Amino acid sequence: MKKLGIALSLVIAGLSLFVLTRTLAGVDINALRGAIAATSGEQITSAFLLTALSFLALTGYDGLALRQLRLRVPYRTTALASFTSYAISFTLGFPLITAGTVRYWIYSQAGLTASKVASLTVIAGVTFWLGMALVIGVALAIEGHTISTLNHLDPTANRLIGFGVIAALLVYLVWVSIGHRRTRIQGLRLELPGLGVSLGQIVLGVIDLCSAAGVLYVLLPSHRLLDFFTFAATYVFACVLGIASNAPGGIGVFEAAMIKVVPVTSEAELLASLLLFRVIYYLIPFVLALAFIGAHEAFRRWKSLREAMIRSENGKFDEIE
Repeated sequence: MKKLGIALSLVIAGLSLFVLTRTLAGVDINALRGAIAATSGEQITSAFLLTALSFLALTGYDGLALRQLRLRVPYRTTALASFTSYAISFTLGFPLITAGTVRYWIYSQAGLTASKVASLTVIAGVTFWLGMALVIGVALAIEGHTISTLNHLDPTANRLIGFGVIAALLVYLVWVSIGHRRTRIQGLRLELPGLGVSLGQIVLGVIDLCSAAGVLYVLLPSHRLLDFFTFAATYVFACVLGIASNAPGGIGVFEAAMIKVVPVTSEAELLASLLLFRVIYYLIPFVLALAFIGAHEAFRRWKSLREAMIRSENGKFDEIE
């Protein structure tokens, strides 16, 4: 099964690279620069605001996970751990390793053990996939024809899969609502959240995904060719392909999927939007996350040094007395 997954990832990455290479070969670099320059300040501002909303929803992932684990952590610590872990894992990939490491480094200073941080990371991942499941299910059920250009399945088959995903999600909600449900995920034995927290997970997941899709949507040169719901459906499915490829941030795979489906008057304009999306949603948060981690560590060391100096001074006074 593992070998099949690796083979599938390589096939997705190979096909995406082929599509992306052919597209880039036919793009005029001057047209690309012109398309980037033509992006308005209003579009850029909207993209930044939606990026902030998406990452704000991501802090809720950690907040709900902490609530499920019955742990009390100040929101500023939760926000720092969530933002930095997601911003870094989005760019570097391998979220269980990168996000888990960053979370442990920050949460361990608040007294959380390695097992608790691992459980938190897994529950936060469940939040993402619950939101993803709802968006994918609704997208396939309603926009089966659009998605068929990506997965090459019959639109009717896509709709049936969509309704199946929605039904499975409803069954999951019923299952967790009838009592404490314990399961093993990634080697960890967890008690899954009940109905209330699970609904909160789904809402946060949808807000996060729709906000992230909105970042790219507002950067497109024209919205007349595609309504937001259809675009969001395409965006989510492209994200799934990116995750399946195991490429960091789905880079290359995500772009190839969007190029294949999103209708635009010029491929240079779409590539410009995708490039700006990578900078605003991935690169800038990544740089900010590194800066926040550096500032946090510097403040922590300064605080420790100051406390040591105070203890030293108090010790001298005690000796004099």
